[in-house]
Amino acid sequence: MEETNSITAKKILVIEDNAINLRMVSYALTKKGYQVITATNGLIGFKKINEEHPDLVILDIMLPGLDGYDICERVRTNPETEKIPIIMTSGKTLQEDKDIGIKLGASVYLTKPVPPSEMLTNVKTLLGEE
Repeated sequence: MEETNSITAKKILVIEDNAINLRMVSYALTKKGYQVITATNGLIGFKKINEEHPDLVILDIMLPGLDGYDICERVRTNPETEKIPIIMTSGKTLQEDKDIGIKLGASVYLTKPVPPSEMLTNVKTLLGEE
């Protein structure tokens, strides 16, 4: 049975400036019972990480304000947020881009477009649900 109680649901922050991508990811996660918080730029997203302490962050790289690399690095250097799993997503497909993301602390680097099934599999794995 799917978890639909938002009180006990895992909280996921999606930081994505593309409205279509944001809606697709949010819908897929909400449908599976997760509590979804969103931000459309890096500055708001970083603020929400520190205020909301989500269980997981889905983070685009190319964002206005702070980019995903900066956010990831800041999250990893803060003792209060360093253990939050981060799924980094990007249209950047070069191996060096992926290597930078992982080096800065991304738990997983996924290349867009990310199929909802692949996103959900990674979310469940990082949250220890599989």
